[in-house]
Amino acid sequence: MGMTMTQKILAAHAGLDHVEAGQLIEAELDLVLGNDITSPVAIHEMEKMTVDSVFDKDKIALVMDHFIPNKDIKSAEHCKCVREFACKHDITNYFDVGQMGIEHALVPEKGLAVAGDAIIGADSHTCTYGALGAFSTGVGSTDMAAGMATGKAWFKVPSAIKFNIVGKPEKWVSGKDVILHIIGMIGVDGALYKSMEFVGEGIKNLTMDDRFTIANMAIEAGGKNGIFPVDDLTVEYMKEHSMRPYKVYEADPDAVYDAEYTIDLSTLEPTVAFPHLPENTKTISEIGEDVVIDQSVIGSCTNGRIDDLRTAAEILKGRKVKKGIRCIVIPATQSIYLQAMEEGLLKIFIEAGAVVSTPTCGPCLGGYMGILAAGERCISTTNRNFVGRMGHVDSEVYLASPAVAAASAVTGKISAPEELGL
Repeated sequence: MGMTMTQKILAAHAGLDHVEAGQLIEAELDLVLGNDITSPVAIHEMEKMTVDSVFDKDKIALVMDHFIPNKDIKSAEHCKCVREFACKHDITNYFDVGQMGIEHALVPEKGLAVAGDAIIGADSHTCTYGALGAFSTGVGSTDMAAGMATGKAWFKVPSAIKFNIVGKPEKWVSGKDVILHIIGMIGVDGALYKSMEFVGEGIKNLTMDDRFTIANMAIEAGGKNGIFPVDDLTVEYMKEHSMRPYKVYEADPDAVYDAEYTIDLSTLEPTVAFPHLPENTKTISEIGEDVVIDQSVIGSCTNGRIDDLRTAAEILKGRKVKKGIRCIVIPATQSIYLQAMEEGLLKIFIEAGAVVSTPTCGPCLGGYMGILAAGERCISTTNRNFVGRMGHVDSEVYLASPAVAAASAVTGKISAPEELGL
């Protein structure tokens, strides 16, 4: 019986020739990741262990991103805890104010994840790095503590679902629409503890930023991880961002999948997930009555990359955010922020009436920089729209692409760019 791409990576990191779905293994790790919310818990757990140091100071990344710059005393204390730990153990990849970014955009940008890696992170959207052909998955803070101490983690080898991507998307259809379409199709538990493996000739029509977005939201379908094959675009990205060696794994021809789906990109429309689950999707053409909004957020680990900002700027250029609407743009990293500034994108946003924030997870998890009051609605490029996710339990979050979020900021209701004549 052949192995999937994910199974091959796990077998290699477990020192085994072959693994099967459901098998328990202990795997060597290439990176252990934490942020300012999850790392303090892991640090306190590690203090209870009989270890004096981390397994490898170069293979741990601590990214201060959720409440940075600190929003209150509690968040300041959390960051102080992580900062002191990073100093004590001389952690190479510690990112604080001025160097930080949203972790799942920063890690690939800094070359800390490459094809063939096995990565855990104490954040559910760690599955993002599957876009590079790595196995990466979110874990709890206790597992992060064990990973920092030993460089190893236990896994149950996941079975897989194959998504055959074909065709070419229309102009305003992006990776966000692809993954929202998939989640709407299979449900938030449709890939529960399974590897979502994306293949097919249509992948060449997806940018790296599209792939990061798709892999990022694998967890929203219940996936253990999402993963893409390594092609020329992947190699080009890794060469630009990393000096580390990488290894390409390919699924065996006789690999077993629990299910297979074909996604024709040419048939997809801009898609919106209505409250209160990412599976509650409608295409723009299926939305009947006007859905009036109060706020538009463009950013996050899902959609705060340069392609996302370029798309939003193309729509907002020469236009104004509708009076009474709050539009918040959040570049995902300092590097993306700088590039957006050099390309004139920030000027477009500000002239349109939007506000541009320092990189932060902020509003995505109801932290700060865009909290919703009772009865308010937000169109957001983030990844979750659970009850109370961005603020009051009586608020509503609608998930969409940067194109839809930007167009909606102009019209004041959920809209496609075509409604602006684009």
